[in-house]
Amino acid sequence: MFLLPEAGRQDPEARAQPMTHAQLVEKAVRWLRSYRCGVVLSEQACVSGEMPDAIGWKRACHSVLVECKVTRSDFLADRAKPFRLKPEQAVGCERFYLVPAGMVRCEDLPTGWGLLELRRGRIEMTHASAKNLRSASGFRCEMNLLLASLRRVEVRVEPQSITDFLKWKNRMVEYNRGALPEGLAPAEEEANVFLEADLTL
Repeated sequence: MFLLPEAGRQDPEARAQPMTHAQLVEKAVRWLRSYRCGVVLSEQACVSGEMPDAIGWKRACHSVLVECKVTRSDFLADRAKPFRLKPEQAVGCERFYLVPAGMVRCEDLPTGWGLLELRRGRIEMTHASAKNLRSASGFRCEMNLLLASLRRVEVRVEPQSITDFLKWKNRMVEYNRGALPEGLAPAEEEANVFLEADLTL
């Protein structure tokens, strides 16, 4: 753990090489994967109007939200969004802000939120998030976000259905005279934590 500089004072490296929002989102996606999220989406909207910068899911449908802010004014403006004013409508069992080092203090955070800081190109967790922030309403919004994203995939793989698309290995077997090409494993042998009975996070 380290002492945070005064709010508004970024470390010299952050000032010398400012990070764009898109770059910060890309780092958030990579961090979520390292945080053991098996499914990760970025900048996809749900029916509530919320568009998470990055959100991932672990087993047991446990979701982790990361909101990226490159300036303190953006961070402060985020408080006025409807799903911040009514956090029970928001997504994320865990919720984090990802910011350049020194831009935000832990006491600036909404109740339960965690803080991730980008320091020398690496993300450090300065403050952990509570793990039970999502309500039943938030869960429905997450389902909407996932289904809307799945529908976008289905549109892109037409004229196949998404089910046909997911069964592409069956077609590979047909094309390869009854055997999968070397290097491919059957779908039932693919690692997928979401199909495992163990519900630990």
